[in-house]
This record gives sequence, C-alpha cells and structure tokens, in this order.
Amino acid sequence: MASSTVGSSEFEETIVTASPSRRVRELLALCFSSVEVGGGGGFKDLESVVKELVSYLNCLAENDELENDVIEVLDEILKVVSSPQVDQEVIDELSFQLPKVTSKFADLSSRCLQLVEDIVDRFVEACNPRDMLSILCEALDAARCSLSPSSCSTPLLHGLSKVFISIQRRHFEQLKVAVPVVLNVLKDISLEKDVQVEDLFDKAVGIAISIRDVSSKLKNEEEVKVRCLLGLYVIQITAILSVSIRDKAASCVPLLMQLEPFLTYCGLTHLGLITESDTEKLMSTVAGDDDDYVSSFPDIKLGASLLLIWTKISQEVGEATNAALGSDVDELQRNLVKRWQAYGMLKYILSSGDLLWAFKRHTIEFLLDITKGVSSSQCNDEKIDCSHYTPSIYAALQILSDIPAPQRFHVLRALVTNSQSSSMTAILLGLFKDSMSSSSLQGTDCATADMLVIELVELVLRPPKGGPPLLPDQSDAVLAALNLYRFALLFNPGENEAGKERSRVSSEVLSKKNLEKAYKEWLLPLRTVVSCSIAENAKEDHGHESSFDSVCLLNPIESVLYRCIELVEEKLTRHV
Repeated sequence: MASSTVGSSEFEETIVTASPSRRVRELLALCFSSVEVGGGGGFKDLESVVKELVSYLNCLAENDELENDVIEVLDEILKVVSSPQVDQEVIDELSFQLPKVTSKFADLSSRCLQLVEDIVDRFVEACNPRDMLSILCEALDAARCSLSPSSCSTPLLHGLSKVFISIQRRHFEQLKVAVPVVLNVLKDISLEKDVQVEDLFDKAVGIAISIRDVSSKLKNEEEVKVRCLLGLYVIQITAILSVSIRDKAASCVPLLMQLEPFLTYCGLTHLGLITESDTEKLMSTVAGDDDDYVSSFPDIKLGASLLLIWTKISQEVGEATNAALGSDVDELQRNLVKRWQAYGMLKYILSSGDLLWAFKRHTIEFLLDITKGVSSSQCNDEKIDCSHYTPSIYAALQILSDIPAPQRFHVLRALVTNSQSSSMTAILLGLFKDSMSSSSLQGTDCATADMLVIELVELVLRPPKGGPPLLPDQSDAVLAALNLYRFALLFNPGENEAGKERSRVSSEVLSKKNLEKAYKEWLLPLRTVVSCSIAENAKEDHGHESSFDSVCLLNPIESVLYRCIELVEEKLTRHV
C-alpha cells in the first residue's frame, strides 16, 4: 500500500471540544502525525495515541451517547480508514483495537450496525488475514461479556466469514482455532431471553458457507479435515439453534432445511448420525486424541440426534437431502446393534431441559417406530455382546422417568419385546417396576401397567417359541420377571394427588382368569425346570466352577418363584 499519509493539517482541531466526532478526528490526526514524523518532534508515539483513542471510544460506549453522535464518530472512523492514502502502519495498529471497541456501538441502531460492519470489513480487506483472524476471535470473546452479545458479535462474525476465505495457507489449523470461539458466541446468543432465531441462524450459516468455500478450494488431507470440521460445526449449531427456539418447532423448519445440504457435502447421513458412527469419524479426524478440543463441541451428540428428529418433525427437512426416514427406521428395526446405538443417542434429547416438549414427543414416537413390528427372527441368530452398549442404553432409559406414564410404559414394552439380551431385559423390567411405583400414577395408568405386566412377564416365563425359559442362560430376565410379577401382586397404589385411594378391584393382574393362567402356565412349569436344574447341579462335583455359578443363579430365582406361587394361591382363595 502507498506509504504517503493523510496530512495532519487536514485533521488537526482544537484539543478541547464538545463534539465526540471532532475529538475522534483529532486523535486519528495524531495517529497519522506520529507516523509522519517517525514518532519524534514532541508527538506521542502511535501506540499510545491508539490507546487514547480506544479509551475515549470506551467512554462513549459507557456514557450512552446519543445515536447521532455515535453515527458521526463511526462515520469519521470509516472515512479515515477507507482512505487510499492511509499509511499501512496506522491501519495495522488500529486493526488491533477498533474492531473490538466499535462493535460495542452495534446495538444502538441498524445504521450503527452497518457502519461497524463496514469498518470491520475495511480492516479485513486491508490487513493480514492471519492477524485479523486472531483479532476478531479476541473481539468475539470480549463481545460475550457485553450486555448485548447478539448485536455486538454480528459485525465481527461477518468479518470473520470473510477472513476465512482470505486465508492463504494452513487453513485447517487456523479454522480449528476459530470455530470453537464462534460456537461459544452463538451459544451465548441462543441463551438470550429475547433471541431472534432468524438472526442467530443467519450468523451461523454465514460461517458455515465460508468454511465450505474454503474446503472447496483445498485438496487431499487438508480438504478432508476442513470438511469434517464443517460437519462438526453444523451438528453443533443444530443443537444451539434447536435450543434457542421458544415457540413452535415447525416455525423454524425453513431454517433447518438450509442446513441439510451441508450434511450431504460432508458425507453424513441421518442413520450415521443417530448411531454415532458419523460423529465419531468426524471427531477422530479433527481432534484425534485431543480431549480438550473434543470438549469444544459439548452438544455434538444432541445435535446429531436432533438432525434426525427434525426429519420427523417435517418431511421437508429430509427432502432437502433426499433423506428417507422410512429407510432409516427399517434399518434400525433390522439391525439390533444399530438400534442399541440409537437408544444411547436419543437420551440426549430426552434428558435436555432446554428443548421444547415437541422434540421429546417426536423422539418417543421414533423410539416406538424403530421397535414396532420387530421380532427375534429379524435379528441375527448369532449371539451379540451388548455389554459395550449397556451403560449408555441404561442412562438413556433412566431418562424415561420424565416422560408421561402412558408413553413411558409403551416405550418400555416395545424395548422389552425386542430385547435379545437377558441382562438388558432385566434392566428394562426393573425400570418398568420402578415406573409402576411412581406416586404420580393415575387410575388409567395403573390399568395400562396391569395389562402390560401380564404381557411382559408371560413373554419371559413362557417364551413365544414355546416351552419354559432356558436356564441358567436366561436367569437375569427370569428373576426380573418374577420380581415384577411379585410386585404387581402386592402393589398398593396408595393415594392419588386428590387424596382418594385408587381402586384395584378391576385389576387384570388380580383377576381369577389371569391368576389361574399365571399359576398353571408360568409358575408351575418354571418350578419344575428350576427344581430339576438345581438337582442336576447338586449331583455334579461341588468343586466345579460352572456348577457353583449355576446354583448361585438359580437360588434367588427359586426363592422369588415360591413367593409368587404363595401369593397367587392366596389371591385365588379370595375368588372362591
């Protein structure tokens, strides 16, 4: 850039003045004069003058100056920094401070916002992109502490999107640093009480478009890394935007439709997102073993789950990428492991306290969809170890306690019906029992639970394929089923919220027909199997490890089984 400067005579005014724009003009004149004379001749050096200018602008921001005065100040700054004759040294020095301080005026009016944006853009055009990346990231961090981070960050995010495109080398390393800063700002904005979702969305998508444009210019490994970083960014902002919705989710469908093409560009699918395989691939490519960087995307699993649920909220969202939700459901119904993985991911929606209920309702419906009509014949015959998935699934299922009782019972029923693991079935039946004991259950809920208890206990104690359950292989499920049935026989629902005792006169569990069915078809055949198994193990060498383990599994089953038989016999005498 030309080394000639704007003459100091053009700017010099009396130091003492009542006009903010005049004072700013004076300070800018001092900046140019200090360069003009090499910092000598009694003039203050450039750095100290810039500090004085920043201090003055901060005072203006704190004193709630009139909008017209601020407009004049910003207009003066823009006019000076846009001059083709301004020395590059001055522009560089001003760029370190003015984007941050002028952004504080962006919330005064649309005119102020536009002027600040123009000032930031001018610095982006005139200064080194790598320097501006650091400057704008620092300014964004400062904007998070302002009273209006939404307005203050707008010109900075706009400038950052331009900087991304201007970077000439080491694109991934620099974007990797900037993206978490952007996400932090967007998340702060989403938590504002009166956040405008459309404005937030525009800022988020502007950054995504810039990252995509950078990626399209790259090749080989760096292109892959930038593309994966874009994928993580889109997934994270999906969570941020979804949480920011205060009204109806359907009203934001047009916004989410604009995000879907990014998924295609990044090679992501809704099935890959809901089973976590896509997010793991993205994170390993971008972060590697850097756990600190992984924490920069705290809502990545929530966002991945929401991207699928949005396709259920609106068919239009899925159509934006030609995604067919039905095919995903079919695959999850067929593939047991992927279904377990989906259970673990959906818990992030169910456990979120910031989302609208509509998201949770559609999540529950999706859970029912992927378990509907599934039978054991649709699953592989080979035994699959679910121990790796059990902790995640159990955490997800505990969240079901927040779901209204009717839906909760039906979700658990669907999960039990399609469980291929004895341990998992035991966990599910235990959660079902806990749900029955809830003090908030109403009469209709108790009736629903009664009917489902009969169905679920029979499913375990009298399997659909016929014959009693296999022992000791099915020990966990059998013990849980017996405990559930014993609880149902003894269950006293107590009082409801109105203080009226709930009646179990019409209880299906206690009806004569079902008591006789349980006695003859479940309990007595199981007693024979358990007795024979215990007797066979008693004949074997007492020091044999497998024999000892079998006895340990069978003893608690025998104890609860005989208690159930006693309770049924007692209940039947009341029907005589």
